[in-house]
Amino acid sequence: MMAQGVRPDLLAALEDRGHRLTSPRRRVIDHLSEKLEGFSAEQVHEELPDVGRATIYRTIKLLVEAGVVCKLALPNGSPKYSLARFEHHHHTFCIRCGNVGEFRAATIERIIRALGTDIPGEILGHRIEFYICCEQCLEREEA
Repeated sequence: MMAQGVRPDLLAALEDRGHRLTSPRRRVIDHLSEKLEGFSAEQVHEELPDVGRATIYRTIKLLVEAGVVCKLALPNGSPKYSLARFEHHHHTFCIRCGNVGEFRAATIERIIRALGTDIPGEILGHRIEFYICCEQCLEREEA
């Protein structure tokens, strides 16, 4: 379980799941560990041109499955990823600069529990993303 606001240990997440940590995979993980903002797999490939595209995509997929990287669906349908900093959280995505944020909200969780009584079957999970204009972009507009 990740503590609030803590960067996940990407290497440990894969080791714990029994995945081999090859040299190219370690390079991808080391690179992703430094990411402060959202990223695409293609962006990582451009930043690590000597690592195979398939290795990058597979490594990101394994990290998503391990729950230490989040996959977001952008309005245009393309995926963007971010490091998970909270165990259970939701996302914001700035439609201007592409910044990905995370937040936790008890109100949303209460709404989901209330909806559970209206939905036939059992809710096993949910994903909530808000598309916003972030504070930095709003400040740039006002300046």
